Amino acid sequence: MKDSSSLISSDRLIDFICKRYSGLIVKSSWGETGLFYNPEHKLANGVYFLTIKDHDGENDKSANLNRPDVYRVSFAISEKVFFEIFGEKPPRPLKRSVVNTGHNFQKLDELMPHPIYAWMNWVQILSPSENSLNNIVKLLDDSYLNVKNKYAKLIK
Repeated sequence: MKDSSSLISSDRLIDFICKRYSGLIVKSSWGETGLFYNPEHKLANGVYFLTIKDHDGENDKSANLNRPDVYRVSFAISEKVFFEIFGEKPPRPLKRSVVNTGHNFQKLDELMPHPIYAWMNWVQILSPSENSLNNIVKLLDDSYLNVKNKYAKLIK
């Protein structure tokens, strides 16, 4: 486990993300904070860019988010990039199950497939450090471009 002093807080992460990427709306619902791309407010919520969750849900306890100062950052990457990093996407898990990728979904500060949504190219990192955040910025940049493109198609 990483030294908790090297991990960044969820508030600091949200601040970093919102300063780096324009047009985002922060919305808390269903026990998580969602960052949506919706610069013109033409969609009810916008397009999901990233989520931050700090507690387990009824259908997902795999990350053990109920630990102090542990939160999950989740976002989608392209299918091509997912394959380059992790190989084939796992199939959609059964209800109340997780994907079988061999990852320890409770491990802090490591990029890995999302335990529920990996089949949709979503990834997670629990309580990232500054160093890990710097390492995933290119993935976030790519994800942001994909979200912007999806938004443009939806508002046409």
